[in-house]
Amino acid sequence: MSAFLRTFASYAAPALRRHSITQRAHLYTKPAKEKIGPVETVVGLGVFSLTVLGPSGWILAHLEDYKKKE
Repeated sequence: MSAFLRTFASYAAPALRRHSITQRAHLYTKPAKEKIGPVETVVGLGVFSLTVLGPSGWILAHLEDYKKKE
């Protein structure tokens, strides 16, 4: 099986490399039009933290309920 994969990879790799698409990021280095204030920063970080940590906290708080198989 590994010989088949090696043979397939040796034929497929050059074919896949030929048609590769070059990706470019269009970045601009101008300063921001509006400054973000400290209140907006705190609210944004709070919402982000709640979004990421909320579901896992809920699961950990209700772990005993999930262990019960009734």
